[in-house]
Parts: sequence; structure tokens; C-alpha cells
Amino acid sequence: MNIRNLIVIAIGLVAVLLLLQSVYIVDQTERAVLLRFGAVNKADIAPGLHFKLPIAEDVKIFDARVLTLDSSPETYYTLEKKPLIVDSFAKWRIVNVPNYYTATSGDEARANRVLQERVNEGLRNAISRRDMHEVISGERDQLMQELTADLNRAMKEATGVEVVDVRVKRIDLPTEVSTSVYERMNSEREIEARQYRAQGQELALGIRADAERQTVVIEAEAYREAEQIRGDGDARSASIYASAFNKDPEFYEFTRSLNAYAKVFGEKSDMLVLDPNSEFFKYLKSGEG
Repeated sequence: MNIRNLIVIAIGLVAVLLLLQSVYIVDQTERAVLLRFGAVNKADIAPGLHFKLPIAEDVKIFDARVLTLDSSPETYYTLEKKPLIVDSFAKWRIVNVPNYYTATSGDEARANRVLQERVNEGLRNAISRRDMHEVISGERDQLMQELTADLNRAMKEATGVEVVDVRVKRIDLPTEVSTSVYERMNSEREIEARQYRAQGQELALGIRADAERQTVVIEAEAYREAEQIRGDGDARSASIYASAFNKDPEFYEFTRSLNAYAKVFGEKSDMLVLDPNSEFFKYLKSGEG
């Protein structure tokens, strides 16, 4: 192989290398900036195939997807100076590529550190303005919404990053205070349970008293109706007796005498001391009856 062929091959290799360095591809999930001698020349390059000047220009490509910052648990103090161990995470993505590159030099780890500091500061300020109940359950959603909005505003201005969401995974109490807090919560639940029992007993007494009152009223009304019916029956019976007596007084008197004899002489051991000439033996002595 002569020198001329070697030169041609060398030129060809250099041309291929220059061509490879002149072409770059930006994926749909990526963001990129074009640098010329280290300065931003073209920002937020669209996805696709692009060309650049070899040596003079360079391309920095970043992940444009929603990324997750999983924070390490930190201790924060509530309004009552009670410590809470909070484990949180944040979702973020790049929205302003030039600002992001200027602030972080395209280093994702640096962006995570900045966001971590802002999250810790935001949680510390938000929790210090609330008591333990509000942080754990009462205003937890509101706290996260306010924190997300504040962080998003600050991070966009500082680093070109949008904070999509900030959430608390877990809230724990330090070991030295968990026992006392549990005992206080247990005593509060016991007090609440006693209040519910007292209310239930009061309600039960009211229901029982009302039932007893209704029982007395119903029995009194029933007795009144029974007496009224009995009185009506006695009056009707007396009227029937009187009507029958008026139709045949002699037969009525005879019938009543027979009933009296049956009752008086029903047992052999019964003894009755009467005057034989008394009216009681009227129908026993007289055959006219």
C-alpha cells in the first residue's frame, strides 16, 4: 500500500469521525441544549435528528420525564415543640432547559440536592406553624398543597425545575416520646368512650321512662274502658232482670228461691239455723207454688 492510499484512508476516517461528531439525536423523553464554546447557543432543542459543528459545538442532553426525589427521613418540630420524624418524596421535571443548565450544569444530582434543601426548609417552616394533630391528620393535605405550590414557584425561578408534587410517606414519633403520646391518646379515647356510654345511658333512661309512662297510660285507659264496659253490662243485665221480673214476678221469685236452696243445701255438712216459718221456706212448705 502506497502513501497515497494511506492518505486517502486517513482522510476518510477523519471525515467519518467529523460526521459522527456532527450528528446527534434527541429522544422524545429528553431535553437538550446546544453549546458553542461552552456558552448556550440553542436551548430546548426539539426531539429528532440534528447537526452541530464538530469541536466548536457540544450538546447536553437531560431526562425530560417526571423524576422522583426520595428524601431521607428528617426530624421537624411542631408548634408545641413536639418532634416528628417525617419521610417524604417529591416529583419534579425540567421545564426551562437553559435555566436548569445554568443553575446545575446539567447535573441531576445537584438538582436533587437543591430540591432536597428546599423541601426540608419548606417542611420545617410548615410544620412549625401547626400542632401535631394538624400535621398528622387535620391539615395534612392542605400542608402538602401549600408546600408544593411554594416549592414549584421557587424552583422554577432558581433552577428551571417544576415541582409536580410533594408527599409525605410516613410520620413517626421519636422513641422517647411515642410512649407518652400513646398514653395520652389512650386516655383521650377512654374519656371519649365514657362520654358515649354516659350519653347512651341517658338516652336509655329517657326511652325506658317514656315506655313506662306509656305503659301506665295504656293500662289506665284499658282499665277505664273495661270498667265502662262492665258498667254497661251490669246496667243491661239489671235492665233485663227488671224486665223479666215485671213480666212474671212470681216465677222470678220462685227461680231465685230454687237457686238459693241449691246453694244452701249443696253440702251435707252445712248447717243453717232458721225459723221454719220464715219466708225462706215458703216454696218448700206450700204446694201452691
